[in-house]
Amino acid sequence: MKAKALALVLLTAALLSSACSSASNNAGSNVTTTAPPVFENVSVHDPSIIESDGTYYVFGSHLASAKSSDLMAWTQISTSVSDDNPLIPGVKEELAETFAWAETDTLWAADVIQLEDGKYYMYYNACRGDSPLSAMGVAVSDNIEGPYRNLGIMLKSGMVGEAGADREIYDATVHPNVVDPDVFYDKDGQLWMVYGSYSGGIFILKMDPKTGFPLPDQGYGKKLLGGNHSRIEGPYMLYSPDTEYYYLFLSYGGLTADGGYNMRVARSKNPDGPFVDAEDKPMEEAMGAFGTVFDDASYAPYGAKLMGSYAFQPAEGETDGSEYGYVSPGHNSAYYDEKTKRYYLIFHARFPNLGEQHEVRVHQMFFNEEGWPVVAPYRYGGEKIANYAKADITGEYKFVNHNKEITADIQQSAVITLAEDGAVTGSVSGTWKLSDDHTATITIDGATYKGVFLRQYDETGERQTMTFSAMSGEGITIWGSRIVSP
Repeated sequence: MKAKALALVLLTAALLSSACSSASNNAGSNVTTTAPPVFENVSVHDPSIIESDGTYYVFGSHLASAKSSDLMAWTQISTSVSDDNPLIPGVKEELAETFAWAETDTLWAADVIQLEDGKYYMYYNACRGDSPLSAMGVAVSDNIEGPYRNLGIMLKSGMVGEAGADREIYDATVHPNVVDPDVFYDKDGQLWMVYGSYSGGIFILKMDPKTGFPLPDQGYGKKLLGGNHSRIEGPYMLYSPDTEYYYLFLSYGGLTADGGYNMRVARSKNPDGPFVDAEDKPMEEAMGAFGTVFDDASYAPYGAKLMGSYAFQPAEGETDGSEYGYVSPGHNSAYYDEKTKRYYLIFHARFPNLGEQHEVRVHQMFFNEEGWPVVAPYRYGGEKIANYAKADITGEYKFVNHNKEITADIQQSAVITLAEDGAVTGSVSGTWKLSDDHTATITIDGATYKGVFLRQYDETGERQTMTFSAMSGEGITIWGSRIVSP
């Protein structure tokens, strides 16, 4: 479910030093001398991205929003549900019916899309939090930064002993909690909305592109996965013209620092499924056992896992002694840039030893040989994937295995070596191979991981280094960051 503490939004002004640059092709070089980019950080929980006139915007919970021209330096636009919020001025009155139904004074994960009339539609939602008593509606504006005018509620959930949108008595184990919307066009121009959190699962509806509301006679729509109070939420859809698949991104677990939030993905040739994971398991089976609440063990095996809590630990010989990592990263959106042909994953993350403080992060994303996304280990800093030689790759790495668990444990890095003879030694053993200039194939303990090598900026050490990100046929992701000696 979504974060409620508005004060957390104000904790995020620091961490300016960082960066990344174009990949270098200098064989055997650990460090490039290109100037690092500048990162400016903001807090938007559950960030949903949209590009408008060359500017990227993220909208999220608590009516927070931010913008950037380069996906690195962000400027906060709004922070909290208050009557002086520029997105919806006088929001308490404007959305009074929503707040009254959901018995809350805040809003959850918003999504903004530009429809065919050229106007911007904000899909807002509110939830009581300890139950699926929720309302979802839409507001419209001529300007992406607002002000938005309420058009009304489209869905409600959580009613007791009363019929829901499908005219059946609402049952939280099978019917959705109407939050976490993502409205998108498919490749043929049909408008859809995927949504849902915990409770009865993730659902999808066909939408009317002229009104912004669901087309009639669909009830809550088609169920894609989840149910029986499984901790699965934050659905987001991305179509890849390269693989011709629809990718459904999801967050499993709880969003707090001890909640084990982690990001997963499934895919289908159709926007309304059926979706499968990397092992070709049907995602409609991903749900808690009947009669259970938060039965993580039942659905943890489903969905290819992109990232969970992790920490790159300082290695012996490194001049910088700081760890780098995320805690409970999740509730992502994703973006494909048609001009540059690049893919990005946008999410919020907490950090080791910083409690509930959270910030927006953007990582570049690639598709491996099997058509599954792999996420670059470090935040996006302008890097471009390039042609690498074997000498660029060999060396010692900090290694993280994200596994398939839903756990509050932070995966700590260990040291491995990618040797010149193709051997992997150290904390794990196996083989590695570079092909097609940057394609990575790494076999460890009998499992083969496919992905990419990518030179990135390590902001903790303020230096360029080689990384890898690869996924196995089981949907497990591994990362590596080469250790740079002084």
